[in-house]
Amino acid sequence: MKATVYSIEGKALKQIDLPAIFESPRRDDLVKRAVLSEESKGYQPKGNYRLAGLETSARYRGRKDDFGSGKNKGIPHLPHEVLPGGQLGKVKRVPHAVKGRRAHPPKPQKIIVEFINKKEHLKALASALSFSADRDTVCKRANTDIGISLPIVMEPGFEKLVKARDVMKVMTALNLVKLLDKAKRNGTKSALIVVSASGITKAAANLPGVDVVRASDLSVKDLAPGTHPGRLTMFSENAIPEIAKRFSV
Repeated sequence: MKATVYSIEGKALKQIDLPAIFESPRRDDLVKRAVLSEESKGYQPKGNYRLAGLETSARYRGRKDDFGSGKNKGIPHLPHEVLPGGQLGKVKRVPHAVKGRRAHPPKPQKIIVEFINKKEHLKALASALSFSADRDTVCKRANTDIGISLPIVMEPGFEKLVKARDVMKVMTALNLVKLLDKAKRNGTKSALIVVSASGITKAAANLPGVDVVRASDLSVKDLAPGTHPGRLTMFSENAIPEIAKRFSV
C-alpha cells in the first residue's frame, strides 16, 4: 500500500510504501473491545469507608436479665445506642436504620479493569490503523468529504512546528478547516496527529478537537474515540517506521 507525502504547504512531494499493518483486516468489534479495555484502566476504584455506619456504641442485648436489655419492653430487638443508666437509644448499625451501614457497598478491591490479550490488542491496533486508511470509514465518521489521499502522511518538518497558526496553515492547505470548525461547534474530536517527536504537541493543542500522540504511545482509543474507528489521522513520515517497530516483535 502506498501513501502520498505532503509538505507543510499542502503539496504532494512523493509516494512511500506503508507497512502491511495498514492493510490489516478491519474488525470494528475488536477495536471496540480494545478501546473499552484501555478506558477501563483509567477508572477510579471506589468503595465505602470500611467502618462506615459501625462507629457507634449501639449493640444488641437480647438476654432477658442483661443490663439494659430490650427484651419484653415492646421495642425492636435490634442494636440500640447505649445511654446512661441502662437506657436504650436509637437503632444503629443495621442497614435499614438511619445512618446505618450499607448492605452491600462497593468494594475498592473489586477488579474493574477489562483485560485483553497482548496479541489481541496488537491486532486491534492494526485494525484501527487500517480503518484510518479507509476513505469510506473516515469520510463517514467526519461527515464530510476528504479531498486528499488517505492516510495523510506529512513531511518530517511538520512535527517541528511550534506555533498554532503554522499548524492551522497546514490544515487550511489540506482543506481540513471544516473538520476543525465542526469540532469547535460540537465539542467533538477532529484530527489525530501521530509524530515521532513531541515538538508540535503544544502548537496543535490549541486547535479544536486535535490530539497529538507519539508513535510509541499510540493507542486504539486515540484512533477510535468512543469505540468508533475511522478518525482522521495525520502521520509524520518519521512516525511510520516507529509504528512498524511495534509489530515487529
